[in-house]
Amino acid sequence: MRLPLPSFCICRSFLSLKPTVYSQQRGLCGAPMRLVQFVRQGEGGGVRVGVEQGPGLGVVDLKEFDPSMPSTMRDLLEMGDEGLECAQRALSSGQCVLERSDIRLLSPVLAPEKVVCVGMNYRDHCLEQNAPIPKEPIIFSKFPSAITGPYDDIIFPQESREEDALSHVAGFTVANDVSARDWQMKRNGRQWLLGKTFDSFCPLGPALVTTDAVKDPHNLAVHCRVNGETVQSSNTDQMIFKTEALVTWVSKFVTLTPGDVFLTGTPPGVGVFRKPPVFLKRGDIVECQIDQLGSIINKVV
Repeated sequence: MRLPLPSFCICRSFLSLKPTVYSQQRGLCGAPMRLVQFVRQGEGGGVRVGVEQGPGLGVVDLKEFDPSMPSTMRDLLEMGDEGLECAQRALSSGQCVLERSDIRLLSPVLAPEKVVCVGMNYRDHCLEQNAPIPKEPIIFSKFPSAITGPYDDIIFPQESREEDALSHVAGFTVANDVSARDWQMKRNGRQWLLGKTFDSFCPLGPALVTTDAVKDPHNLAVHCRVNGETVQSSNTDQMIFKTEALVTWVSKFVTLTPGDVFLTGTPPGVGVFRKPPVFLKRGDIVECQIDQLGSIINKVV
């Protein structure tokens, strides 16, 4: 079992690093507070945001203090300094305090868009396994469904069965699994995540074609063209693991929910394995096509 990471941080504003100067004011974030999410014990009410009066002490209900305040941490953080100022006023007021016995603490954030994890970031952890000290951060991720509350149970994984797995699939579409091969194969500890997950690296569409509209999802021609030239051509009958097997396998580890997306593989012809290698450049037009599903066309800019 992997030991838990001792700490984490939560972004309070949108951050995108570009080759330009970026500045950020700290604002009221310096005000010392312990923000929490909770539900009231024995009630059917929803999630609320609060401020602890101290570790293990009562919690000020922000919504009760100010009905205009949001009910989730994410919405509070998206308010910026305005939300934090209100939380500070609520804490200072000493009003609307709930006893800890009357509430159940949840994770400080629920279903974040990303859970970014840093591996090999403790020097003594590297030393205990005789691993080299990384020269740059090694990034991996967890699915948001892995998050649970501070005092909730950790569920021991159970086995899943393949029967009826396809009945849980809404339909099929076309995706382009764009990859930065230098990041995928040479950096980040050779973990694939960063090379696969740059912004815009997963064009998807043009439609969700329902399962009853596809005669056989495992017998569809697949093509990829760059600037009109076919560079990949195959058929979904070449898939090693069929859709049912993939759904069953992944559901062993995470709970699948409506809207979750599987990218089920790529056919031969990718640029990095050509001799010599061929890589996308600005101005290239990439078209991905699957029979009965349609085509997606994207320009590299």
